[in-house]
Amino acid sequence: MHPAFRYGIMFLGLFALWLVMSGIYKPLIVAFGVISCLLSIWITQRLGLLDSHRTIFNFLRPIALIKYLFWLTVEIGKADWAVTKVILGPGTSIRQRLIRVPANQKTDLGKALFANSITITPGTVTVETEEESFIVHALTDEAADTEGLMTMSNAVCHVEQPELA
Repeated sequence: MHPAFRYGIMFLGLFALWLVMSGIYKPLIVAFGVISCLLSIWITQRLGLLDSHRTIFNFLRPIALIKYLFWLTVEIGKADWAVTKVILGPGTSIRQRLIRVPANQKTDLGKALFANSITITPGTVTVETEEESFIVHALTDEAADTEGLMTMSNAVCHVEQPELA
């Protein structure tokens, strides 16, 4: 793929995300969005991040990633409901703790996906990454369920390319 095409795709993706996230379509604000997207592409080009032929799909299986994102959305909804019950429920106690969760992913991208999946799930935050595990802050006993976190870990491992796993 020609570098100019990659930069164009990156600009369109960044600008579309920027438009959706800002929600303000006044000319000055849109101009700031264009400038910030161009600046981001320039920085990416200077770092040499788009010059290689390696893409996210060299490390992750696209169809499995889409399935994972749907599964993760459901899990976020479940965790959100559980945290809401704890916060609003009468007499419920918050039992915070730090737990160690093994990270079985083979690539840094897989580990980043797993760590961020933990963090965006309500009730848990990845506080520290180590070579083979993560330290996770859990808000409740239910959130500290290592079996559930290992299910998430295995799901992320399934998203990684088989030859890397």
